[in-house]
Amino acid sequence: MTDSQKRILEMLAENKITVDEAARLISAINNPGHTATATYEPTPSGKPLPKYLRVVVQPNTESGAEAGHEHVNIRVPIALIRAGIKLTALIPSVAADRVNEALGEKGFDLDLKKLKPEDLESLVDALSELEVDVKDKKEKVRIYLE
Repeated sequence: MTDSQKRILEMLAENKITVDEAARLISAINNPGHTATATYEPTPSGKPLPKYLRVVVQPNTESGAEAGHEHVNIRVPIALIRAGIKLTALIPSVAADRVNEALGEKGFDLDLKKLKPEDLESLVDALSELEVDVKDKKEKVRIYLE
């Protein structure tokens, strides 16, 4: 038994984590092939899976709003998002409850304990064809996967 497995069992014995959380952690340790760097195989449609979530905000040059507006170009690797979801398994129940409560106060109905990597894969698959383009008088916003 590894040190990591022993620490997980100790946290379970001390009621710092639930049995499900302990099982997920031990599974993650025992399956090192399931890391945040997933392979990018083509989808059934033949297109490769997206690697990045992009958010681009630019001044709307058509309305002359160039002056005084910042350009924003955010490129978040999907692998980073996958890793973040896997790390939720390490959050103790008490802390997850507090985070869920704080998110609820801000209008986000999200339960960290229920996030699963396969949920992200379903979301990425569903969003792979989606592009959001918003244009107003001052700026253009574009959100998409690439």
